[in-house]
Amino acid sequence: MAIAYLGLGGNLGDAANSIRTAAGLLASDGRVRVSSRSSFYRTDPVGYEDQPEFTNAVIEIETTLTAEELLGLCLRIEQNLGRQRTIRWGPRVIDIDILIYDNLEMNTPGLTIPHPRMMERGFVMAPLAEIAPDLTMPDGRTADEVYVGLGPSGVRVADDMSWED
Repeated sequence: MAIAYLGLGGNLGDAANSIRTAAGLLASDGRVRVSSRSSFYRTDPVGYEDQPEFTNAVIEIETTLTAEELLGLCLRIEQNLGRQRTIRWGPRVIDIDILIYDNLEMNTPGLTIPHPRMMERGFVMAPLAEIAPDLTMPDGRTADEVYVGLGPSGVRVADDMSWED
């Protein structure tokens, strides 16, 4: 079994419900078990800023899928939930990113692990540090140390959202 961390987010429609649905579809595959879930977080858009705020979360999974197979599953779930890739970093119903997959390091045209920008993004590091504060990041620091080092990032816990809604 491999342990992986996935970042989930969206800002169109009911983003929290899209995240819950995506996590449920991952778990229903049978080769994926969700072992931990962060709180939901609200964040301002990054990159393309003329869009609604995002809702984000991170889940830890155990899986028998390879990294490439997991990517394929994530892309199918995004498509099934209505994801349309139009503007880079633009509005989306759902986005599922593989952040870390065991200790794997890979860089192919379709997949880079660890995720190349995760340590720059509070909306990834806040939920990751919540569920795996001692996880060693690519630069040797823990997830919590990376998150604290980002300083104020505008990431806010979404107290009005939960996994049970």
